This record gives sequence, C-alpha cells and structure tokens, in this order.
Amino acid sequence: MDNINIDIQDSLTKMCVLARKAVSSLANLSNDKKNDLLMRVAGSIEKNRQNIREANNKDIECAEKLGKNKAFIDRLTLNDKRIDGMIKGLKEVVNLSDPVGRTLKDWERPNGLMISKVSVPIGVVGIIFESRPNVTCEAASLCFKSGNVVILKGGKESFESNLAIERCFEEALTSVGLPINCVKLVPFREREATSLLLKMDQFIDLIIPRGGESLIRFVSMNSSIPVIKHYKGVCHIYVDASADFDVAKKIILNAKIQRPAVCNAVETLLVHKDVARKFMPKIVKSLRNEDVTIRGCMKTLDMVDEEISLATDDDWYTEYLDLIISIKVVDSIDDAIAHITKYGSKHSDAIVSDDIASLDKFQKEVDSSAVFVNCSTRFNDGGEFGFGAEIGISTDKIHARGPMGLEELNIYKYIVKGSGQIRE
Repeated sequence: MDNINIDIQDSLTKMCVLARKAVSSLANLSNDKKNDLLMRVAGSIEKNRQNIREANNKDIECAEKLGKNKAFIDRLTLNDKRIDGMIKGLKEVVNLSDPVGRTLKDWERPNGLMISKVSVPIGVVGIIFESRPNVTCEAASLCFKSGNVVILKGGKESFESNLAIERCFEEALTSVGLPINCVKLVPFREREATSLLLKMDQFIDLIIPRGGESLIRFVSMNSSIPVIKHYKGVCHIYVDASADFDVAKKIILNAKIQRPAVCNAVETLLVHKDVARKFMPKIVKSLRNEDVTIRGCMKTLDMVDEEISLATDDDWYTEYLDLIISIKVVDSIDDAIAHITKYGSKHSDAIVSDDIASLDKFQKEVDSSAVFVNCSTRFNDGGEFGFGAEIGISTDKIHARGPMGLEELNIYKYIVKGSGQIRE
C-alpha cells in the first residue's frame, strides 16, 4: 500500500472511531434538541447561501471542463431554488414525529415477563453518493433526526459544494455543544477513500449508496458492511385499453420531461394494442415536441409517421436518465406485467386505466417498491410521500423498501422486563 493510501486509511479510521463515539451523544437527545439543531442548520445555510453558491460554481466549472453532459450538470447545480429547497426540507424534517423510542408492540408472557418491541437508531450510517450535493443536507438531517451518526462520501465533482454544506452542520453542532462527528464528510476526492470506507465494518452499521448503477454495483460488491440499494430505475408506464388519453398524456410527459435525469423518471412506455393506433401518434408527437428521442418496437414504428428508431432488447433494460424513451405495444395487461417483470428494476411502475379489474391486477402483480395508479412515477420520492426528505430509495426486500425516511432509519430491539424469572 502506498503512502497516500496509508494516509487516507489512517484519517478514515480516526473519523470512524470518533463517529462511533458520537453515537452515545445522540442516544438521549430529546426531540426538541434535535429540532433546535436542525433549525440552526437551516439558519446557517441561509447565512452562508453565497458561500454555498460560490463553492457550487467551482464544482460546475470543473464538471464543464471535464465535458459532463447537461443532465449531469443539472444534478450538480445548487441554484437559489434548490438551496431554498434544502432549507424547506430541514424545516419539514423538524415537523416530523421523532421515530426513536416508540413502542411498536408489547405483550405479556404466561410467566409474567413483559416484552416490548421498541424503535431504535441504526447507529452509524454511511452514505455514498455522486453528483447531487443537496443529498448532503437531506441525508444528514434525516440521520440526525432519527438518532444516527452519518458519514458522507460524495462524488469528487461535488466536493466543494459538499464541504460548504458540511460547514453549516458543523457550525450548528458546535453551537449546541455536540460533537462535529455526528455529521461528517469524508475529506478526500480519491476513489480509494470509498473502497477503504466500505471495509470499516467495525465502526459503520449500514451503507446506503445513492447514484448510478455502476456506483451502486461497486459499493455492493466491495462492502463488508450491509448495503441498502437500488441498482437503477427502469420505470414503466402502462396505458391500458380503458385509459383516458388526456390523463395518460399528462402523466407520461411529466414522468419523462420534468426531470429526466432522476431515478423515478419513466424510461419505457407500454401501450395496449386496442388503443395504440389512436393514442400512439398523439403521444409520440407530444414527446417529439419536447425533444424526446424515441425508440419503438416494430408495431410502434408502423403506427406513427414520426422518424423514430427501432428499439433493441438492450433498450428495454436501459435507464436512460435523459430525454429518451422506449415504447412498446402490448397485447394485454398480462403482457405488460410480464414485460415489467422481465426488464424492470422493481423501482417505480405506473398504470393509466379506468378499469377496476385492470387496476387491481396491476397493483397486486407488479412487484415494485412503489406502484402508481393514474399518477406519475415522479412521486416516488420521500418529500412527496410526506417524509420531509429521503435518504434514498430501496428496491431491496428487507426492512426498508421504497423511499427511506425517518422510520426506515430506525430498527428495533426487544426490552424484556421481569421480576426474577428464570427459564426452566
């Protein structure tokens, strides 16, 4: 191991040791004190707005020099609207109920033992993410409110922005006498820092990666710490034979165009054959008017005059994260569900229909973290679900699935109270 790696490892080990020690500082922190801290962070972000913008501009300039595309730059950018969104998100988390210490269930055994199932923090959570610097604020606020210490490893492209946001948390933590290691950013750009962090299983309880498929696969393959993840968001909208065309058009355009570079944007449109010939020309024209590139099945190509390319099998698996969509005509709702099962990523899938039987079937048989009925896949988001913000979206089938908010950042333990009982 070279000297640079040794220096990074020593620094990360010290950071993780201090993070582990900081867990006890949060153990008995009241909800009022947590909320006070988060409001102080909101105030610090407002006060340091210009510093955050200047740091973000440095990151954007570097990204542009590296030739990053518009979608990447969009994810990286912290304009005033997004800074306002961070402040709003902090205040929304303040207004949420404290998940720590809730009795989820209790019962008495025949021998007199009283058993309670109580929610508790996970401990130390590591968040590894790419270019979106507002993740720093979202993740830190949710982890803190849920009683967890958080270690953040952002992408090198957002390094300066992340540091500026971390300083706001550090200022607030210092002002109330809490350890700054309750919220800590890994101070290295190097990828080696990520690899080393993933081996700190004696200090970190859980890793949550947020980013593209390559990052998430790298984290999953190299971590000795449990990982909650979703590899990608290959999201579908199925337009059923009974669908209202105006409703379908509105939903599809929103799900594709509003923010195409996010994981809950639609990537594949499935249209029932009975309405395809009428609906397809309308939706293709609307999408083309918004500069969306379209890749369609052979039936789609036969139904429209617009110049579109033939979709390959790989297209059905692809998360474009761009103004690109694949379209397929299906013979039935069963074919639509079969397509989603084969090519989907269990993230966000929607149906547009006025048929109760079709809606019921789709809801029951589509095995995704969130199923949307006559509404956009873009709602698969912690803020839109009323969680205040989100730590990420899980497609795993463990304790957390879908948008992860405060409750998903707590687990539970059993408290067993007796009066001298022994097991016979």
